Amino acid sequence: MEMLPTNLLFGRYRRPLWVCLLAMAMAHIESSVVVYLRMIYYPDGFRFPIVLAGSHVAVTEVCREMATLLLLIATAFLAGNSRRSRLAYFCIAFGVWDLFYYFWLWVILGWPASLLDWDILFLVPVPWIGPVLSPALVSVSMIFWGAHTILRTQNGEDLFFHRIDIFLGVIAIILLLLAFMFNYRIVLDQTVPVSFPWGLYWLGLGLLWAVYIHRYIRQYGYGRIQARIG
Repeated sequence: MEMLPTNLLFGRYRRPLWVCLLAMAMAHIESSVVVYLRMIYYPDGFRFPIVLAGSHVAVTEVCREMATLLLLIATAFLAGNSRRSRLAYFCIAFGVWDLFYYFWLWVILGWPASLLDWDILFLVPVPWIGPVLSPALVSVSMIFWGAHTILRTQNGEDLFFHRIDIFLGVIAIILLLLAFMFNYRIVLDQTVPVSFPWGLYWLGLGLLWAVYIHRYIRQYGYGRIQARIG
């Protein structure tokens, strides 16, 4: 009988596990950099309005974020062996990285104190801001979609999306991006955020889930789903 660690590290799910471990480690590196930045720019604790850093620091931060995305993409390409599996691994890596980024900040700084605390999320092409809950829900969804795809592929199944599904998915992603970038002027004008466009956000996230669930039901049928539930 094999020991549990051997099964976990070298068994059937070794690739998803290693992808998750790498994403968790990357999240710790990312959060450590943010801890140092907050010690410099927010010695009394992070809060809005955002302190605008010099152009050199801003360019460095943009490059760091792009480098992080490149590392996540490279991880997906190394772990997957097809376009679908690589996309699935990217979703898993990105979701785990994002969630553990906030987890490590909470461990080190005790922040965020609430999932409704506002944060600056990304800088390209304009600043993204929103409550921590908004990217967290997207990350949880990405982990589910990625893990579900990998498990189904390993079981010899696959989920094929039609052109209309892809079109609606792109629309949903655009809606989410617009929601995150909706308040970008708050950063540039150094003001305090008042409201987040939750309606736009829920429309985008709900549409993504609707497309995924609808395609699953259409492909596998109500009977199969009921049999699995039963």
